[in-house]
Amino acid sequence: MKHLHVTVHIDDDHAPEFFELLANSSAINETRLVDWSMTADDQSTLLYTVDGDPTTFAERAADTAGIDSVELSDTTPGQTYVLVVMRPLETPLFAAIQRASTEAGLIVRKPIVYRNGTMSARVIGDASVLQRALDDAPNGVEVQIDRIGRLQSHSNDPVGTLSERQREAVGAALELGYYNQPREATHEDVAAKLDCAPPTASDHLQKAEAKIIRAMMDEFGGTA
Repeated sequence: MKHLHVTVHIDDDHAPEFFELLANSSAINETRLVDWSMTADDQSTLLYTVDGDPTTFAERAADTAGIDSVELSDTTPGQTYVLVVMRPLETPLFAAIQRASTEAGLIVRKPIVYRNGTMSARVIGDASVLQRALDDAPNGVEVQIDRIGRLQSHSNDPVGTLSERQREAVGAALELGYYNQPREATHEDVAAKLDCAPPTASDHLQKAEAKIIRAMMDEFGGTA
């Protein structure tokens, strides 16, 4: 069983309009496909997070071929959820992802990340099935295998690597506004919430942040 990190590049002449919006828009830093529902009819429902201008994304997506509807969530710091209903047969790249996801012996893991004109994904499965899926890629699509590795526990849930006390520290920091911009709490405030010394609270937060950052960077192209 292979565990691969793959990056998809598309020639400018073949890049679908919706892919350009997801991966190459000046108004968007990064888009992630975090979940989808593939129905038996000609429509699929996809849930994205958008780091950037959600209004521009929604307006342009709604006018894109194959997109039936676009609905925005309330914006939280740094991201907005976007629910998209599309017709995969009119969006060839997603149709290819859909076919790969329904291959027996192959799993395309979520999220799929769009940024800097590329799409990155994690794929698990039998090598022959994976090769067949790659061979079926649309014209103008190049699939680059970045890494082949073993499946690690908690790789899709960095929070699962935290100790109980580290989770409590991060939860207290979030509740108090420590991660807000501008910052609304200090290490001393977090320490008071946890009933511990400020250096201890700082240590819990630093170790938790390091674990989460390392896990995310390892998943999406950083150094382990």
